[in-house]
Amino acid sequence: MRIIKTRPSPKVSLPLTALIDIVFLLLVYFLLTSSFVQREGLELELPRAVSGTAVRAPLTLQVKRNGEIFFEGQKTRGPELVELLRGRLSSAEEKRVLIEADRRAPLSAVVSAMDAARLAGAKNISLITEKPPRP
Repeated sequence: MRIIKTRPSPKVSLPLTALIDIVFLLLVYFLLTSSFVQREGLELELPRAVSGTAVRAPLTLQVKRNGEIFFEGQKTRGPELVELLRGRLSSAEEKRVLIEADRRAPLSAVVSAMDAARLAGAKNISLITEKPPRP
């Protein structure tokens, strides 16, 4: 009878420390570079435009689907809207107003919001749109 000696099998271990470091670095990178924009306020379905650029302004008017105009979360109308905007624009460095209108809002309501902003002294008026989904 022959006795066969077997060698002990070598222990192979994968160094997981470097892999875990890379995974955490990727996680931190994606958390820092992604933007989680949560719009607060009214439920609006914005019109889509491909040619839009990002603009920020301290004053935003919102026009709902039924034509109601909101400023700072409160429903407003013509003359009082002009006075509210005039008060806020007088102390603002940049005389810019953004209008966030639902895509089904009546054109007359959007025009009256633009008119109120212009009467209050706004130099720039921009409409907020969203980019269409990519195919």
